[in-house]
Amino acid sequence: MDAPIASGRLTAAEGVALHYLEAGPKEGELVVLLHGFPEFSHGWRPLMAVLAEAGFHVIAPDQRGYAESDKPAGWAAYDVDRLVADVLAILDHVGAAQANVVGHDWGAIVAWWTATTHPDRVKRLIALSAGHPAVWRAAMRDTPAQRRRSWYVAAFGLPWLPERLMRAQNYKALADALTATKRPGAFTDADLAAHRQAWSRPGALTGMVNWYRAVLRHRFGSESAYRVSPPTLFIFGAQDIYAEPSIGERSIALCADGRLETLDATHWVQHDEPEAVARLILQHLRR
Repeated sequence: MDAPIASGRLTAAEGVALHYLEAGPKEGELVVLLHGFPEFSHGWRPLMAVLAEAGFHVIAPDQRGYAESDKPAGWAAYDVDRLVADVLAILDHVGAAQANVVGHDWGAIVAWWTATTHPDRVKRLIALSAGHPAVWRAAMRDTPAQRRRSWYVAAFGLPWLPERLMRAQNYKALADALTATKRPGAFTDADLAAHRQAWSRPGALTGMVNWYRAVLRHRFGSESAYRVSPPTLFIFGAQDIYAEPSIGERSIALCADGRLETLDATHWVQHDEPEAVARLILQHLRR
């Protein structure tokens, strides 16, 4: 039987209210699951059940700008430092000194940056499909193949147009991106309906795109200046169309204790290979 999943709200950085899903025993070791673009907490439900059954206390927020969480105005509200402050607010909300932080896509960017800037609060780091933000930004400059794969990032920096294109034809572009998986039916009709409802909330599309507008303005140092001290697992899909494999290697090179696992999967690695991803995550958490 799947572990029951509850929901709640908390006040995070600068008074932003975050909605979250929660499962597992409150006395269990904390695992925070951070979704990416254009998903929200809903996508973590299968993994939440696995982790809760294994005895972990699991929290999966709708990050700011998404679904039932607040959508503050202006791109500056979505700077990566503010996103990290939201993660720390989750830990403070449940009285946890540390958490295991798992992120996919943009959630992985936030997880990497949390482990870099607040290593004392991260027990273990697990990143899926996206590397360290300093590596990502540098690769968009110095790696032509990554620049080609990241063409949409610059497009998302434009005002109003990205929102208009994403809203067209009942959010067809977003739905098509999600369903470009290796495993047929990885996103069911019910999943897509839940996502369309989340995308249709007032301010949601702008909040989601503002993450990109903010990261284009954030000044990162040289990637060699950063070190990631928590034990790190990076899970990468060999069929990922958004990230060059070298991003994984460059990100792991920053880690004091890092391991890269490549699966036969697309960017949506946890949906393509849910059993393998859950197994790797549990192994890392139980080290």
